[in-house]
Amino acid sequence: MKNNRRRFLQGITAGGGALFFSVPASASNSAEYFPGWPDRVGLLMDLSLCIGCRKCEEACKAANQLPPLRTPLEDLSIFERERRTDAENYTVVNRYANPQPDRPPVYVKEQCMHCEEPACASACLVGALSKSPEGAVIYNKNICLGCRYCMIACPFNIPAYEYFNPTSPQVRKCTLCHERISRQETPACAKICPNEAITFGKKSELIDLAREKIRNHPGKYQNHLYGVSEAGGTSWLYLSELPFERLGFPADLGTKPFPEFTRGFLSMVPAVFVIWPALLGGLYAFTQSRKRPETAEQRNQANQSNPA
Repeated sequence: MKNNRRRFLQGITAGGGALFFSVPASASNSAEYFPGWPDRVGLLMDLSLCIGCRKCEEACKAANQLPPLRTPLEDLSIFERERRTDAENYTVVNRYANPQPDRPPVYVKEQCMHCEEPACASACLVGALSKSPEGAVIYNKNICLGCRYCMIACPFNIPAYEYFNPTSPQVRKCTLCHERISRQETPACAKICPNEAITFGKKSELIDLAREKIRNHPGKYQNHLYGVSEAGGTSWLYLSELPFERLGFPADLGTKPFPEFTRGFLSMVPAVFVIWPALLGGLYAFTQSRKRPETAEQRNQANQSNPA
């Protein structure tokens, strides 16, 4: 029994130590205020120009080495149901009926919005999600715990969990083509768009461009640029002739970054996450040790300490 207790305590120490040293320094800062970088990039989506060709979906899959489209581009039956992004589809295009007479339907491209102060990164206990200087919210699969708090925290319901590989499941979402923009290249979806519905550039310049469009085309667009202030602002911006709530956009997010609501609480969570896995790891080591057959040396020690 004495040896078993020692193994249990050793398991706790090893489990706690391993977890403590594996948590990166950024984990303790994941809930701190982050004001952002100037001149970061973004994308402007003019929904009046989108024709629903879905070439952006195809280009996104190619750029991210995702499985090919299951439904061909020419198959319009895909618009009969509303889709959401998932582990195989980082972006999807949905169709919405236009209530205005003799007006074509409105097509909406959906993907990660890459928030200025991302709730997913704030909720991540180990800093597996972070905001890059360029503007993309990027993911580090090597330190992800798989807790999926990011999925709960996202106000746009974007992160998806990939279960195809049981040994290394990952959180999946749009990357904003981070590697491409790091090389000053255009994201795949914007580059392929045949109608130039997507414009890539500095976010500040995109805001000016969108506001100029609204001024120069009175009545064509809603007097609102979605993404400037929603949930504290996002890297994706949208222009639309219809109210955004009619097109599936969350309309009740407010202008305050979501991390501000949880910053105080989340700053205390990592400590709890260190303690519990350490205890559970120790318990696991203890139970496993009891399953192992005793060696001859252990039997001799036991006989010497308990003479007949």
